Amino acid sequence: MPRRRRLDLPGIPQHIVQRGNNRGACYFCDDDRFAYLDRVKHHGNRLAVDVHAYVLMTNHVHMLATPQRLGAISTWMQDLGRDYVRLVNSAHRRTGTLWEGRFHSCLVDTDRYLLTCMRYIEFNPVRAGMVTDATDYTWSSCRANALGQLNALLKPHATYLALGGSVPERCAAYRGLFALAHDLEEENTLRLHTQQRAAWGSVDFQRQVAAALGREVTASSPGRPRRTPLNGI
Repeated sequence: MPRRRRLDLPGIPQHIVQRGNNRGACYFCDDDRFAYLDRVKHHGNRLAVDVHAYVLMTNHVHMLATPQRLGAISTWMQDLGRDYVRLVNSAHRRTGTLWEGRFHSCLVDTDRYLLTCMRYIEFNPVRAGMVTDATDYTWSSCRANALGQLNALLKPHATYLALGGSVPERCAAYRGLFALAHDLEEENTLRLHTQQRAAWGSVDFQRQVAAALGREVTASSPGRPRRTPLNGI
């Protein structure tokens, strides 16, 4: 079956996942991680991509970002990946790629969907058993979003800003999300939509995206054939 075209709409956040080739490492030392984040910021500023959350794991990366222009996410990830691989190969005297094919992504609805996605991203090191508290992990946006630590890479989304009228209020409200029980079914749905390049959110959100793009934007259940593209909605 042909690969599904990537969904892309300016102003709509996207959850992005890119994995290491053959599940191998993407980062070999802290200098690599600093270099990657520097390239994320550089190319994001150049292409008008706003980053709201991220986590660098050993063999993959998650980001939540909003493009301000059509096609910006794809160009951003291509330029970022190419630039970073060149730096790492030079530093470690290696050759070849680091990445496993193209990145996965899905459009993300605002309100609770966006906040759930942020928590899902920043909770990865806890889920992997690397730390017991998400704020203990250095290589994520959690310390900025949950503790108010300055991070020049990030541009808070309006949904996050609406959590409170001040930084302490927003951070306290955001930390409260981590105290809630995780909805594993919802997190699995996010993974499914990311893998299938779909639109994750309310029915109204999916209808609006489908109308804007003129095609099907929902994910297929595992084992169920995908629906044919819509002729209109």
